Amino acid sequence: MEQKGYHIGEKIGSGSYATVYRAEYVAGSKKTSLACKIIDKNKVPKDFLEKFFPQELDILKKLEHPYIIQVHSILQRESRVFIFMSCATGGDLLEYIRSHGPVPEHLSRKWFRQILEGLRYLHGQNIAHRDLKCENILLSAHDNIKIADFGFARYCVDSNGRRTLSRTFCGSAAYAAPEMLSGTPYNPKMADVWSTGVILYIMLNASMPFDESNLHRMLRDQLTKNWSFSSNVKYPVSQDVRVLVENILEPDVTRRPTVDRVLSYEWVSARSRDAETALSTPIDNVISNVQPCAEMRSILEKDASVGDVAGCRKI
Repeated sequence: MEQKGYHIGEKIGSGSYATVYRAEYVAGSKKTSLACKIIDKNKVPKDFLEKFFPQELDILKKLEHPYIIQVHSILQRESRVFIFMSCATGGDLLEYIRSHGPVPEHLSRKWFRQILEGLRYLHGQNIAHRDLKCENILLSAHDNIKIADFGFARYCVDSNGRRTLSRTFCGSAAYAAPEMLSGTPYNPKMADVWSTGVILYIMLNASMPFDESNLHRMLRDQLTKNWSFSSNVKYPVSQDVRVLVENILEPDVTRRPTVDRVLSYEWVSARSRDAETALSTPIDNVISNVQPCAEMRSILEKDASVGDVAGCRKI
């Protein structure tokens, strides 16, 4: 690794199948701060290795957008795969809310719009994320968001360009759309939109809209719209954003707005004085496109179709 210019530092996080470390890439006199996600193929389930993981790698190497975490390179050494990516130094959105409480509406607007812009890019590439949650929304040094963790991402069309439905219940239950919880084939793009509504609710309330401790009760609450904004929040919440969240958390998928439709809502596109200030932060530079190493190409052609449920942490 060091011969190729990569230096791996301290551990900064871990998940079901991977560990993340601080890293640095040195090319001549230039040093680039990165994060490195390491997966040991000998320690992960066979289904993940043969289906989910190859698709994650295939998707990651195609993405380039200012609001999506940028992959620098993918390397393999024996059984371990090293995914080097840009480092979001501001932590994740859940950590921010835990430290600061509810996010002021102007800042919620800025971050929510950036999430939508990143998601619109993904959906335009016929890619669904399927695990959007506060933990996977990272914050850069310039207070811009970066969508991360594409372990459950999948393509929404088949090899002939025909739309396909998802049949896998994946991601975190607290952010899952009712069609996912009910176990029916679902449109993964529309499930992503539902998750953005949950994220926006959490930003404004510093609490979850639904209690995921009982999935049957949670599904019933989703279908009956049994949720409400907190009456005891630090910052006032406008009627416009209340209506927006209600429209996104629509259990009838045929009535739920697409990401393009959500972006057209007045609250999202509003340019108040506070919003202008928040949105004026410069966009972070992206790192060059990933160039996967030769030994990875043989596994990049397989498809992904199975997964599991990741636990969701309470705020």
